[in-house]
Order: sequence, then C-alpha cells, then structure tokens
Amino acid sequence: MKKIVFLIMVFCFAAAGCSQAEDRTEEPKQNEKEVTLKVASLIPPMTEILDLVKPKLAEEGIKLETVVLGDNVQPNTALAAKEVDANFFQHAPYMEQFNQSNNAELVSVKPIYFANYGVYSKTYKSIEEMPEGATIAIANDVSNIDRSLSLLAQHKIIALKEKKDIYYTIADIKDNPKNLQFKEVDLLMLARTYDDADAVIMTPAYAAPLGLTPKSDALLTEGVENDFAISLVARKDNADSEAIRKLAEAMTSPEVRKFLEEKYDETAIPAFK
Repeated sequence: MKKIVFLIMVFCFAAAGCSQAEDRTEEPKQNEKEVTLKVASLIPPMTEILDLVKPKLAEEGIKLETVVLGDNVQPNTALAAKEVDANFFQHAPYMEQFNQSNNAELVSVKPIYFANYGVYSKTYKSIEEMPEGATIAIANDVSNIDRSLSLLAQHKIIALKEKKDIYYTIADIKDNPKNLQFKEVDLLMLARTYDDADAVIMTPAYAAPLGLTPKSDALLTEGVENDFAISLVARKDNADSEAIRKLAEAMTSPEVRKFLEEKYDETAIPAFK
C-alpha cells in the first residue's frame, strides 16, 4: 500500500513539474510584444520597397506601417516631431539641409538606391541642340540645386567655382557658354514643367509618369559616384535601435536588390553591396 502511495506522489510531482516547464516555455510567447515602426515615404519605388520588407519584419516581431505623405517636407517634419520613427524618400544632402534649417537631429541610417538623375527635353535630342539662352528647370531646394549644377558640370556644360560652402548655388557658375537660364521650381512640380521648359533635371521617380527613363530618354545622366543615394533616415535618438537596425537589414537584402534590378533596372541602382 505504501508503495502505491509513493508511486502516486512521484507521478503527481512529475506531472506538476512538466506543467510548470510547459508554463515556462509558453511564458515568453505570451509576454512578447510586437514593435510597430512607422515610416514616412512618398512614391514608388520607395513605398514598394517598404511593402516588400513587411513580411520579413513581421517574422522578427516588427509591424511596419508605411505613412504616405503628400510632399517632400512633411516626412522630415513628422520624423523630427516623433510622429513617425523613420522616413525613406531623400538623400543625405537634403536631410542635412533640413537639419541646418530646423535645428533637427536626423541621421542617415543606410543608403538604399541611387535614383539616376537626368536631363530631359521634350524638344531637343541633345544638349548640343539646345539654343543659347535655353531654360532648364531644376528643383528649388539648395541640395538639389547643388545636385543639378554638379550634373551639368560633370558633363562640362557649365563650369563651377571651387566649392567654399556645403552647396553650389547659381552664383557659383563661372562659365556658362550657352548662357543657360535656370528656372527653380518645387521638386514635386518638376514634371509639370516638361512641356514648357527647354529641359528639366529630375529623378526617375518624377520622369516615369511622363514615360521617360534615364536609359532611353535622358540627354545626360548622373551615375553613382555621388552622395545622393535615397536613404533610410531616422533620428539621433533611435537610429541605433534594434528595430531600425532590422529595418535597414531588410531593406538591403538580396530580395530588395533583385526587386530593383528586375523592376527598375538602372533607374534605381542599388547603393548597397
């Protein structure tokens, strides 16, 4: 009888031990909390890349929410105000301009792709065909004025003075053989000037709705030897967080590279190895 009681007690303790072990095994799952990352963006392929990495991040316990905004100012103001956790729409010089103007501390986390800047004309087949005094439309923010002038100088269409400040300005043009005139317009309005200006300098994202690509239609292109890669941007206070790090890893994965190379060819050139 004592032996039977002893066996029953052993069984009960064993069962209780298993139950506690099972509870300990399940406990982390019950306590795990999903992290939500809000990322502000504008247009494809930026938004498409964010959509592409959502399933991978979900496996890591990160819920990615893409916040699509209507202009190229809101993503930075929202990030600085901590309304979003990161943004994906700009290159580092544009971000630095925002920091200087707004006493902000935005940080470039990872360059993702080069949006191949190009010169497009509805009327002329080459820069050489353009007449003296022709008008070229360029974006009106200081970083993209710098970028546009640098592109023209790269191809020796104009010559620039030695750079003494962070950005080139129109005043830094020292040689302009064709006496080109520059019309500065809002970045989001560039495509609308295509019908009126003699030429427009813009990224593939704004050329694409017009049916234009750098490879087929641009008179001049920029290439990848520059600091203008479209980058994942966060704040100084969260740029080193695990969630942002995992987002950066997902956005520079072989899957993203394959997506860019297959769908966007040289209009969005991967900036990561």
